[in-house]
Amino acid sequence: MFTLVRSRVRVAALALSAVAALAFGTTATTGAAAAPAPAPAAKQGPTSVAYVEVNNNSMRNVGKYTLANGGGNVFDVAVIFAANINYDTSKKAAYLHFNENVQRVLDNAVTEIRPLQQKGIKVVLSVLGNHQGAGFANFPSQQASSAFAKQLSDTVTKYGLDGIDFDDEYAEYGNNGTGQPNASSFVHLVTALRANMPNKIISLYNIGPAASRLSYGGVNISSKFDYAWNPYYGSWQVPGIALPKSKLSPAAVEIGGTSQSTSASLARRTVSEGYGVYLTYNLDGTDRSADVSAFTRDLYGSGAVYTP
Repeated sequence: MFTLVRSRVRVAALALSAVAALAFGTTATTGAAAAPAPAPAAKQGPTSVAYVEVNNNSMRNVGKYTLANGGGNVFDVAVIFAANINYDTSKKAAYLHFNENVQRVLDNAVTEIRPLQQKGIKVVLSVLGNHQGAGFANFPSQQASSAFAKQLSDTVTKYGLDGIDFDDEYAEYGNNGTGQPNASSFVHLVTALRANMPNKIISLYNIGPAASRLSYGGVNISSKFDYAWNPYYGSWQVPGIALPKSKLSPAAVEIGGTSQSTSASLARRTVSEGYGVYLTYNLDGTDRSADVSAFTRDLYGSGAVYTP
């Protein structure tokens, strides 16, 4: 076991690795997503996204925030942060890996994931590099890309998830004799994944070599993404991908780390410039209603209520 230090713009956060690899096959399905409960009052405004560092916090926290006016969910998409793309040196192949905390969330989908989905919140699995040389941008062939895409879509099916988020950080391309980023890899990967799960979410954390390699052989994969967002917390940056404003989040905030005034300013700009997504990171288990209200007032015209 070793420690992966996360420094997204750069906030240090832990992503522990374990040794077990993902096992497919005849394992009983953890279950398709439960039928949603009756929807709360309709919420008008941008889609709100919450990344949760599951090494330290529960996914259930995402469902604890509602709008004071109308009772709608504050968050629309919850992101499990994070699974890893690892590298098997004997097979010379990338594989999907869950550390013990991610595996715990998936194994306990009934208590960690289904309650969110029953509220109408989508639950997506983020996949991140792990210093082993494997990344989304250096698959050596279309077949290798497709094989990893199948691991991703099989995971979505097995655990009843709503999609996959790509975060091309910490791959350390070249380690373990792996190749450097190439033009075709990510295009083949996303094309295969979209074919495998046409009605699920595919999102892009707009960073790393993969994010700048969206076109190959006459194919541009931009339209295959449901969302793309700015990776730099506390800032405004429009993702460089050909998606409509409704699918982009130029704003990115760390809850408890970005000042409430900045969160509010970014929310106002999101609305005034017509963008459809607002990204948040590191929702923890404490009452963050003041931090959350700082952006919900401008996004939705309502403060947020925290219910333990």
